[in-house]
Amino acid sequence: MVKISMNDIGRELSPEELKEIELAARKEPVFDEDSPEMTAAMLKEFKHQKQLQRTKKTASIRLSQKAQDFSKSYGKGYTSFLSRLIDAALDDEALVRKCY
Repeated sequence: MVKISMNDIGRELSPEELKEIELAARKEPVFDEDSPEMTAAMLKEFKHQKQLQRTKKTASIRLSQKAQDFSKSYGKGYTSFLSRLIDAALDDEALVRKCY
């Protein structure tokens, strides 16, 4: 999951686009038969189905203190950060050869 704040995207949008987003954020959601409000049971089932679709596998690795400190400095979700970092490194053949 990637979280983006208005500060992150503010530089890329025009003032009119930013105003439109701010106005939309203040609106109350409208529920209907095509998109009803989620009940607690629906949310629980949604979460369950999402967990069934997980493709990541759990692995144990040894990290240097530097790698641990660096990744944990990114806060909650640092393991996902490490996973994306490893994926990016694996796509860089020169880096793979250098580290082998």
